[in-house]
Amino acid sequence: MLTSIEQAILEEMLGRRPDLGACVTPLLEVHRVLVGAYQSGGTLYTCGNGGSAADAMHIVGELCKSFERKRPLEPGFARALASEPLGAELAAHLEAGLRACTLGLNTALKTAVENDSPLRDMAFAQELNALVRGGDVLLAISTSGNAVNCRMAMAVAKASGATAVALTGPKGGAMAESGDIVIRAPGDSTKVVQEAHAVLWHTLCLLVEAHFFPEMRT
Repeated sequence: MLTSIEQAILEEMLGRRPDLGACVTPLLEVHRVLVGAYQSGGTLYTCGNGGSAADAMHIVGELCKSFERKRPLEPGFARALASEPLGAELAAHLEAGLRACTLGLNTALKTAVENDSPLRDMAFAQELNALVRGGDVLLAISTSGNAVNCRMAMAVAKASGATAVALTGPKGGAMAESGDIVIRAPGDSTKVVQEAHAVLWHTLCLLVEAHFFPEMRT
């Protein structure tokens, strides 16, 4: 069940974008799974190509620091930090984060995989294989739903006991066939689908943040 704050966030999205009404059920399912993962100490991994890669990075940016709400440090950690060199300054300014990581940003790893492996498109999968744990969540983004490197990462996530989420265009593509949760955004072109994606993942970030940090930033 959503809190009143979370419900208001969802209603605000639908007020602006009523065409996304069909996406609400899977969006809330991702919210539920991600909240559960964070409560268990899990991590969100994101991946995509081109504009979707930019989305994947942007999502992590919204989760690892304050988005719209205050992110106070856990008091015990703040006290421990304050006793370290430069710790008092850090304790006064650091914000609590939600664990999130974008695949594909480690150039040394990515190029090593691309150079050393005869199998194309597996760099996301190799990186995720090294990091993922059961109970984590992967959000793979593709307007077509057919990105092979995202599909490979999804396979690793599912085999590891993580939840594989696909954010796609209206057709869903091959990713919709294997995703544990699939959000099919409306749109008749790449740019229109990507515009819907941005509204959806921004709303997801707002919902998750509000769940853990309900106080608005002033």
